[in-house]
Amino acid sequence: MVNAVELATEPENDVPASMNLGTILIIEDDPRMQRTLQRAFAHEHYATAIAGDGQGGLDLFRSERPLAVVLDLILPSISGRELCRIFKQQSSEVPVIVLSAITEVADKVLLLELGADDYVTKPFSPRELTARVQAAIRRLRKPAAQTVSLWRVRGGFQEDDDSSQRETRRAHGTRIQAAEILHRQRRARVDARCPAE
Repeated sequence: MVNAVELATEPENDVPASMNLGTILIIEDDPRMQRTLQRAFAHEHYATAIAGDGQGGLDLFRSERPLAVVLDLILPSISGRELCRIFKQQSSEVPVIVLSAITEVADKVLLLELGADDYVTKPFSPRELTARVQAAIRRLRKPAAQTVSLWRVRGGFQEDDDSSQRETRRAHGTRIQAAEILHRQRRARVDARCPAE
């Protein structure tokens, strides 16, 4: 029987604290798969917390605050589907990558609709899985692109911040993109430095 909850502490897989990039929670009931995943993430300098059943995974999720979760679907005590739903309700920003032998498109779509960030089908490449987890973490850490909508109004520009004022601005101004403003400003600086002959 797999231990329900285990922190990865095997000496050959320990990640020195100075190189530790964070903890990946692995919820998988197959001990061989647990070891494979633990080695793959240790190689990429991630610590791992491992649970062999759904309840253990939920407990570790709450106590470890992982960077990401690798989640099997077929688990004892609480299903992977239910865990995905709970994780996204409790902490929507933590990426959940489903790792399952279930290949039905309907199941994949359901999990993605529940909030899973990616779905990897077994058998899988450990390098591909770690790359997908790292990509999900990068997306999380990347600041949201701020789209600034500006309006040309008398004497300058005004940021589109209040929907109640949009109609007024449409009647009095022209909507332009921030990139267009920057382009015009750069062109004006170049023109000022290079006078016409």
